[in-house]
Amino acid sequence: MSLPSFTGVVLTGGSSKRMGQDKSLLKVHGVALTSLVAAALNEAGASEVIAVGGDIAALASLTGVDRAVPDRHPGEGPLGGVLTAFDYAEDDVVVILACDTPQIGASTPAALVAALSMDHQAAVSYAVVDDRIQPLTAAWRRSLAWEPLQTAFEQGVRAPRSVLGDLTVLEVRTIAPEAVDDVDHPEDLQRYAAGSY
Repeated sequence: MSLPSFTGVVLTGGSSKRMGQDKSLLKVHGVALTSLVAAALNEAGASEVIAVGGDIAALASLTGVDRAVPDRHPGEGPLGGVLTAFDYAEDDVVVILACDTPQIGASTPAALVAALSMDHQAAVSYAVVDDRIQPLTAAWRRSLAWEPLQTAFEQGVRAPRSVLGDLTVLEVRTIAPEAVDDVDHPEDLQRYAAGSY
């Protein structure tokens, strides 16, 4: 089955407090974490890959990133990043991933887009791994999600998971656990670099 056109987005504007430095530009085996996630989006067939937030000049130079754009709501949490992604994306379907999941592969964004394409009433399809919702591993339909997300943001909501109850959603439970294994602390990065995930 051919997938509909979709824009890939990597959220790169987080504070990275637990890591102690900007995660989006950290390299493992010479490759930035953002480039690893961008590669999964490109391989899945994204029409474009956009990095949202962070060091725009540095991110724009990374392999796999077509554009880097400033977060329109810096410091306001991931929901602001999602809304910024909607502002810049050219496709109605937008796959939004965190920058810190280095083991993600093309099968994850492909599965999310495929699920969304099967139900045109759904505003978002997101990964559920070990019964845990992964709202930053998701495919969104802008035309259905933008207004409720914007309204929630204006009401002070900052976490994407908090708006899911207001939307028609699809849970994708076929995503491998390693695809959402995130790198939050320096020891996580060392573990990944050593190949012991």
